[in-house]
Amino acid sequence: MVTFTLPEQLRQLARSHQKIIYNILFRTSAAALMKLALDPRFIGGKIGMLGVLQSWRRDLHFHPHIHYIVPGGGLSADGRWLPSRDNFLVPVEALSVIFRAKFRDELKKTELFGEISADVWKKGWVVHCEAVGDGEDALEYVADYVHRIAISNHRILTDQEGMVTFKYKDSDTKEWKIPTIPAEEFIRRFLQHVLPDHFVKVRYYGLLSPKNRKQFQKAKQLLGVEPKDGLEPEQKSEKDDQKPGEKTIPCPKCGTPMKRIRKIPRQRKPP
Repeated sequence: MVTFTLPEQLRQLARSHQKIIYNILFRTSAAALMKLALDPRFIGGKIGMLGVLQSWRRDLHFHPHIHYIVPGGGLSADGRWLPSRDNFLVPVEALSVIFRAKFRDELKKTELFGEISADVWKKGWVVHCEAVGDGEDALEYVADYVHRIAISNHRILTDQEGMVTFKYKDSDTKEWKIPTIPAEEFIRRFLQHVLPDHFVKVRYYGLLSPKNRKQFQKAKQLLGVEPKDGLEPEQKSEKDDQKPGEKTIPCPKCGTPMKRIRKIPRQRKPP
């Protein structure tokens, strides 16, 4: 799991211009990691990445960062699978420098660049990389943030006389803390994590990108991963799922022929 964190000096700007800054954060962090992974000293091939944006800390303070789940290896230009070293993907110090430079270059293309102090480009940016085994626990961890809001109702303990009391577990000490803050401050903390309309907070890059589907299938074959029925979805014929005389209905989004599962009978009474 590789995590890219936006520096504190940029967070106020990100809060005011979420769509611009979050898109830059996604593009530059993914590009930096894929660039360093291409270096033959580390992997030497194209990697796959699944990224999930998270904008909060457990106490609801603004803390935008992206978690990437990255397979331990990549696909070479000549079609070979190149595994990464045990418990090591790429050096985070070099990754941080590339990430900072790419973010700066992208921000220069906007009108927001002049609002940032030059000191932010001189300090080290936080990038964390950790081996997570087969990735199952890591996927479960990031999955919790896909549809989760900054705080759920069971963590709000009381709301009385204009004050809100809630609980959260400190990520360092693992102890539960119970702060009480004014209702206006609680609302402010909560609303700063509401994403812009239609913003995509889960994105795929490299081998996991839809445009690289053929390379992804090649990587699966090299790793011995086979579909349950022995065929990839692209290899199936429309006739395999189509009954004689049945009209094919394409999916309105991807165009793939839809498969009829069952017919739901009309009910006499509303459900």
